[in-house]
Amino acid sequence: MQTNNKKNKIARPPVVVIMGHIDHGKSTLLDYIRKTNIAEREAGGITQNISAYEVLHKDKDGKESSITFLDTPGHEAFSKMRERGAQIADIAILIVAADDGVKMQTVEAWKIIAESKIPCIVAINKIDKTEANIEKTKNELAEREIYLENYGGKIPCVEISAKNGAGIENLLSLILIMAEMEDFNGNTREDASGFVIETNLDSKRGIVATLIIKEGSLKKGMTVVVEESICSTRIMENFLGKMINEATFSSPIRIFGFDKMPRVGAPFKSFQKKSEAEKYIKDWKNHPNFPRPGLVLPETETNKKIIPIMLKADVSGTLEAIEKEIAKIKSKGEASNAEFKIIARGVGPISESDIKNISDSGNAIIIGFNVKIDKSAMETAQKRGITISFFNIIYNMTKWLEEQMEIRRPRIETMETTGRAKIQRAFSRTKERQIVGGKVMEGKIVLNGTVKIMRREFEIGRGKIVNLEKNKIKISIVEEGSEFGMMIESKIEIAQGDILELFSIEHK
Repeated sequence: MQTNNKKNKIARPPVVVIMGHIDHGKSTLLDYIRKTNIAEREAGGITQNISAYEVLHKDKDGKESSITFLDTPGHEAFSKMRERGAQIADIAILIVAADDGVKMQTVEAWKIIAESKIPCIVAINKIDKTEANIEKTKNELAEREIYLENYGGKIPCVEISAKNGAGIENLLSLILIMAEMEDFNGNTREDASGFVIETNLDSKRGIVATLIIKEGSLKKGMTVVVEESICSTRIMENFLGKMINEATFSSPIRIFGFDKMPRVGAPFKSFQKKSEAEKYIKDWKNHPNFPRPGLVLPETETNKKIIPIMLKADVSGTLEAIEKEIAKIKSKGEASNAEFKIIARGVGPISESDIKNISDSGNAIIIGFNVKIDKSAMETAQKRGITISFFNIIYNMTKWLEEQMEIRRPRIETMETTGRAKIQRAFSRTKERQIVGGKVMEGKIVLNGTVKIMRREFEIGRGKIVNLEKNKIKISIVEEGSEFGMMIESKIEIAQGDILELFSIEHK
């Protein structure tokens, strides 16, 4: 049922995104607000996928108000996820650590907030630390054209400690005041619409999507559509994982059983009847202006060695971040003669079919990020010599791939002449060995060295020095200006006047 009657509009809880540099306290702030301990459960203490949480805040009069928080990763690899968070949110909190100041990701997050044109609050965190310098932090923000109230601008600022809770009540109150001023509202009688926050593959319940409802209500038995993906709302959970029958705007929910993996960040719509949902998908496919997910751009020709990679991750947003990080890895040195190419990607555990699908790609690597592998898949990979590596922290994955790039890249062969000698006499010769005498003109000649045999500036063959003498005494090196006798192993007959060039080969 759809109705646009303004009388049905009511106040809607704000959706708030927390953004800022890594380790400036985003997850710790949410931990304190929700009285849970998400940060310690995250690998390395780093949030590596978008999560949504709903909290209730009581004001001084005892009135309860709901706020939905989006937690976004701080590491630069997750910029797409941060951008998506800002587009979906109503209010942004830019968090800056008072002991660390403004960082590159702080500025990047601010640019995303400014471009999204959503109201913002700056939270200066870690004021409990002895190294905290609030005034310096505010001045650094002003230098980056982030102007706070009383510092040349209108951006409200709250000083907090996510560790001990100082200032957090003020922050929550300010969020609700800002929401009231912005007059966020919605209509519960409309069919729900909103955005996809995250997707993953549940081994028991299929494709799962986390959604944020921005308008209307979603009830059990309705049908949700994301572009060409479709799902019935038979199974709905709130952000705590509890089964629910209904949800309304600003609520983060999870629904199970999509027929295709929905695109993260895409809008969703809901319908009372499945036939209406199917008609919407048909119209979507036929509309010329709709983007087509999975479009592969033409590849440019390259002379570089391609190292194929398959990516499997627990959630699709993480796949984006990993791909961005892999694209940055370059082979070292002037040659830069190798690159990674992602030939397959997916959400969920690594299966035997994954191994079989890429087994024809020589030298392939499989990266598993926060996923497991089937026993049969591991056995197949071992038989076919496919490298599989598992990670749960993006930095470790990057470091390992850099090492693999160095190991697998092709080496450029360089030849350096280290000595030149002129043949003065040619003596006895067998089928493949010959005794000659000469003088070192440049550099040095060494035992067991390989030489080019030059005649009138052209190479006519190569040989190996198997014996070297000076004054009939066996030696290993003859320096520049000295005469020598040598036995050389070669199929070429050496003549008086030929030049022997000793060389070494390096692989760079």
